[in-house]
Amino acid sequence: MVMLGITLGPEAEGAGGNVPFPKVYLHPMICDAQGRKMSKSLGNVVDPVDVINGISLEGLHEKLSKGNLDKKEIEVAKEWQKKSFPNGIEECGADALRFALITYTHQAENINLDINRVMGYRHWCNKLWNAVRFAMLKLGDGYVPPSSEINPNELPFICQWILSVLNKAIDRTVSSMESYKLCNQSCPYFAGNDPKFAAEREFAKHTLWLCLDTGLRLLHPFMPFITEELWQRLHLASSSSSSLVAPSSIMICDYPCMIECWKNEEVETQMDNVIISVVNSIRSLAKEGRERRAAFVLSGIREERELMYSQCAIIEKLANVSPMKRVLLQLDVHLYNSCCLQLWQ
Repeated sequence: MVMLGITLGPEAEGAGGNVPFPKVYLHPMICDAQGRKMSKSLGNVVDPVDVINGISLEGLHEKLSKGNLDKKEIEVAKEWQKKSFPNGIEECGADALRFALITYTHQAENINLDINRVMGYRHWCNKLWNAVRFAMLKLGDGYVPPSSEINPNELPFICQWILSVLNKAIDRTVSSMESYKLCNQSCPYFAGNDPKFAAEREFAKHTLWLCLDTGLRLLHPFMPFITEELWQRLHLASSSSSSLVAPSSIMICDYPCMIECWKNEEVETQMDNVIISVVNSIRSLAKEGRERRAAFVLSGIREERELMYSQCAIIEKLANVSPMKRVLLQLDVHLYNSCCLQLWQ
C-alpha cells in the first residue's frame, strides 16, 4: 500500500492526483476465542483454509510440527488445540466464515474468533439452502416471473405487507453498507396450497419470487457462493417458461434499491399490531391443549374487527385453529383494550 501510494499518489508524475485507495476500512484485530493475540509462538493461529475446508485434530498437530516452534512450544500448542478443537474443525465453507467475520465488525475491541459461531452460520447456510429450494417448489413447474413492475395495490393484503417489509430491508441494508455498518428482515408468510388462497396464489407466487430474487441479491456481497448457486437455480427454473433473459451471473445484476410504491406503513401497522398479535396470542393459548380449537373474534373497534374478519384465512392458517366465528357484539373497549381473541372448546 505504501509503495502504491508513492507510485500513484498526487506527487507521482502522470498520476493525475489520484490515490489508489480513497477509502480504507479497518477492522479490529482477530484473536483466539480466549482473547489472546494469534501468534505462531503460542500455536493458536487458526488458518482460514482449515475453517473453510475442515481439518482433523491430527492435521492440526501435523501443521505444528512443520512450523518453527521448539518442542516445548509445540507441546503447549497441542494442548491448546486439544482443548479448543477436540474433534478438529468441521468444514464450514467460505460463506460462513466471511459472514461470521462481518458480524464481528460491530465490536470496537478485538475480535475473539469462536469457531462455534462460524459453525452456526454454516448451519444457517443449510437453512437458507433448504428454504429457497422449498420455496422454489411452491413456484411450481412452468412459473413465469412478472415481466413488468408489480402494482402493489392489486395485490392481496399479505403480499402488500411482505413487499413493504422487503422494501424496508433493502433500505436498511443499502444504508448500512453505505455507512460501513456491515453487521446491521424479511419474514414472509405464505399459506402453501390451502384451497382458501387459490384466487390469490398467482399473486403470492410473484411476491415469493421477488422475495427470493431480491433477498439473494441483497445477501450476495456477504455470502457470494451460496447466493450465486441458488440464484442460478432460481433463474434456470423460470427461464424455460419466460422470454426474459436474465444476466449470466448474480455478480453483474443491479443491487436492489428501494421501490417507493412498495412502501405501505398502514399495512405494516395493521399486520404487526393486529394480525400477528392475534396469531401470537392464539399460539400462546393453544399450548394449553393439543386439540384444534375454534376461534371467536371479539373486538370493540369496528376497523380492527373488520380487518381480522377479512384476513381470517391467514389467521386460521398461521395459528392452526378451526374456522373463526364472527361475533358482532359491542364490547367494553377499556375492558378488552381494543381487541382480544378468546379460544373456547
